[in-house]
Amino acid sequence: MRLLTRMSLHSTVLTLAITGAVATFASASASASDIVGHVYVNDNTTPTNTIAGFNRHADGTLTPLPDSPFPTGGAGSGVGIGSQGALQITDSGRYLLAVDPGSDQISVLRIRPDGTLRLVRSGVVSSGGDQPVSIAEHHRLVYVANAGVAETDYTGFRLRRGGRLHPLAGSTIPLPSNSQPGDVLFNGDGTNLIGTRVGTELIDSFSVGRNGRLTPASGSPFSAQGPGPFGSEFNPTNPEQLFVSNAHGGPGAGTVSAFSVSHDGTLTSIGSSPFADLQTAPCWVEITHDGRFLFTVNTAVPSISRYAIGSDGSLRLLGSTPFKEPMKLGPEDARLSPDGGTLWVVDTARDSVSGFTVGHEGLVELASSPTGLPAGATPFGIVVN
Repeated sequence: MRLLTRMSLHSTVLTLAITGAVATFASASASASDIVGHVYVNDNTTPTNTIAGFNRHADGTLTPLPDSPFPTGGAGSGVGIGSQGALQITDSGRYLLAVDPGSDQISVLRIRPDGTLRLVRSGVVSSGGDQPVSIAEHHRLVYVANAGVAETDYTGFRLRRGGRLHPLAGSTIPLPSNSQPGDVLFNGDGTNLIGTRVGTELIDSFSVGRNGRLTPASGSPFSAQGPGPFGSEFNPTNPEQLFVSNAHGGPGAGTVSAFSVSHDGTLTSIGSSPFADLQTAPCWVEITHDGRFLFTVNTAVPSISRYAIGSDGSLRLLGSTPFKEPMKLGPEDARLSPDGGTLWVVDTARDSVSGFTVGHEGLVELASSPTGLPAGATPFGIVVN
């Protein structure tokens, strides 16, 4: 009788152990299966720069990727930098491009299938100037904006096999040392490239030749339509429409400009541009993938304004959404998820990432937002896949 009792007890414990193991495995499998993509942030850390990587889950939560943060091989500056586009995912989705402003370099990291990052062989190269702050890529043609006073310019590269960057001879466009470029970007078909000069209120506009070199448009650089031309974005469904935020107009006086871009890069104002934001310091711009709506992050408020984009490129202000924890937040660069359902924002003062669902009625901040970044981060630049 005693033997039977012991056997029965042993069987019960074994059954419970197996059940628990199965439940744990099922829970882990479910957790892995609800990963819908990844978020990456340029930590701008010193002496070694790193990229913080997160799994994006279906409910909007972010969890750190294994081994995150990932070293870039270069150095960050360790101080806050205001720019748009400090990270880019290449058209192929295979590589992550990062600026390293502390070492005047740019880095290429391979994006593995699980989202983790690996620096490619010979993946760190000189940026061709002083303090790179923004990078753009189209079909393996890469341009970087260098903002430091020692050597301010736009410089081009080719992304070769294996993710190696090679300088493009004759591509460098020198700028005055007080230009303070804040963004550089291609339009959707790669025929034009623009750069904003925050310090001197100008916009550079170029046509892009087959050899990858830039030809300034007649009249370039163009006067901005407001102080502090900062973030910029081409309409993803119309490469001839360009939008630029004007960040330094003062309290409640921010605006967003809309331009028509000709084949040679000439900028022409659209409608009654610039369009009122009614907020302070609209610095960063993102556009929905269908080209119908524009978001601008108002760093000083902080809030996110949203506009409807007309077929002619004119803007209609729809409203603004405040952050739920606005004190000492410092929201900057913003990117939409590939499905357009979530807008992610890097918060430079709090060293965190905020997330908003995108719906017909506007933006709603996620319950799990904001998510903290690694200790020591002075972040700028965010990308999402």
